[in-house]
Amino acid sequence: MKKYIFLFLIIPIFLSAKIYKGAEYRTKNLFKYGRFEVNMKSAYRDGMLASFFTYNDDFPNSAWNEIDIEIMGRYSDDIQFNPLTPGQISHTSHHQAKFNPATDFHTYAFEWTPNYVAWFVDGVETHRQTGAHIEALNISQKIMMNIWNPQFPNWAGEWNENILPAFAFYDWVSYSSFTPGAGSSGTGNNFTFQWKDNFDSWDQTRWDKATHTFGGNGSDFIQDNAVLKDGKLILCLTKEDAIGFTDKTPPSINFGRAEVDGIKIKFTEEVDPVSVENISNYIISGMTISTAKLLADSQTVFLTVANYDTATISNIIVMNIKDRFQNSFIVKNVLLAKSKPISFPIKINCGGTAYNDYLADQEWGPKTEFGYLDGSTRFNNVNFSGTTEHGVYQYERNGLVRYRFRVPNGKYDVQLMMAETYFSNVGDRIFSIAVEGNIIEKDLDIFTKVGKFAAYQKKVTNVSVDDGMLEIHFIQQKNPATISGIIISSVSAKINDKYKTQPTQFNIGQNYPNPFNGETLIPVEISKSENLTIKFFDTMGRKISEMPIGLVDEGKHLFSWSAKDFTGNKIASGVYYYVVEGEVNSLSKKLILIQ
Repeated sequence: MKKYIFLFLIIPIFLSAKIYKGAEYRTKNLFKYGRFEVNMKSAYRDGMLASFFTYNDDFPNSAWNEIDIEIMGRYSDDIQFNPLTPGQISHTSHHQAKFNPATDFHTYAFEWTPNYVAWFVDGVETHRQTGAHIEALNISQKIMMNIWNPQFPNWAGEWNENILPAFAFYDWVSYSSFTPGAGSSGTGNNFTFQWKDNFDSWDQTRWDKATHTFGGNGSDFIQDNAVLKDGKLILCLTKEDAIGFTDKTPPSINFGRAEVDGIKIKFTEEVDPVSVENISNYIISGMTISTAKLLADSQTVFLTVANYDTATISNIIVMNIKDRFQNSFIVKNVLLAKSKPISFPIKINCGGTAYNDYLADQEWGPKTEFGYLDGSTRFNNVNFSGTTEHGVYQYERNGLVRYRFRVPNGKYDVQLMMAETYFSNVGDRIFSIAVEGNIIEKDLDIFTKVGKFAAYQKKVTNVSVDDGMLEIHFIQQKNPATISGIIISSVSAKINDKYKTQPTQFNIGQNYPNPFNGETLIPVEISKSENLTIKFFDTMGRKISEMPIGLVDEGKHLFSWSAKDFTGNKIASGVYYYVVEGEVNSLSKKLILIQ
């Protein structure tokens, strides 16, 4: 959807007064066909993107032609590919990388020929498009790189000026011409190397620094934010009073969350590892910080707490954290969002409202337990064949990229509910689906499978989650991906959640959530393997339920209880006690059930 909007708004505007300043570096010359390659490191910030692309800047005097590699700051592992031609349907595709594009330099490329466009990541072809829209890419274009903040939060993420300044680094750019049958590089050796710029200096015979903006861009492009330093081109996104490759602003805090197993704090920028991993820089009333570990994104710290209790924690004091420019703040009081696990099975009415036992759809964020990234809602007031769940299939989320779910570590069954509601021909809509990075449906054409207005389901079993996050990735090949419903079921009541730091004693935590309805999780720590049993008693001391666990390895574990008695019936609301019994030790805590 965003690209259709840009069709009317991308015309350069040379007089503006926006408070944010971005940058664009572009060639003076035009190129038609070839292999275009860049080595770059992006920026991991919500609400912005960095790019490498070709573009016909004579638009709208001549037809729109554009070929994109866009790295959205809201994702830690996503690269977006897209060709643009007049009146096109959507051809955007998202590649799930096995790395964070903002933490190191990687090589990205695309080959543009009369018959195909193919995209490459670190020398490996990851996506290819052919067809009439590719044949319409026949106008010479300039090579461009830019950094900016799109005014489309569903696509780019919510804008927060506290992320500024943000920088994208470009190590080199190269161009090879398309010389079929006579080349020495690229696919089929059909390309011939022409030049490479290492950005040791501004070659003004080859490159311009842009001075314009366009509709949907929250920033102006200015020359001072395209900086060449230490053999790198650095494109800067800044406030108007702090332009260039400099940072005098201390880091801020994006959010804090009390997770099941510890506290996660995300900063607005990359932070100094020494300061962020110093446990003395954190204070929690009544609790002791054990470790502080900076995660791979260089923006998020994970804190383990010796006597952690999510029921009582509400805030944390953070002090003396520095960014990579050594700016620091004195003290910040961070209110913590808390995980609120929902009962299994988790059922989502994608794109729609709550329906029977299906939850309403919602966008992903730091305060949500599940949600989508990107896409729009579509409603179809028809009945669908092959199902009785018409209220689910009537809604769909169209053009999405991801769904995320916060879940305890363990194994899950995932069921996806889809239908073709718009196209009526084989091959009109094609996409693939990955769950936890594994392709579970490749080149899916729903119409070919079941026809139009018919339910199609895909189920994958025993999906392993070891990082507290279950992700479903939708990879568009032709026209937007679509989904109507998602069901996630826990494979078993026992959910193993071991961590690198092993406990030194027998201990149990407060059940979570508490009070609860339907299902609750009981944390248990054991320092050696032993047989466990969990027993449940009412306030009169009567045993109402028992859960034999069996032999459990040393480590930290979560066990789920569905509040049922010995006969399998639901237990009435009230106050109860659970007792975790090992071979030597026994500990108990109170829980509250609300049916």
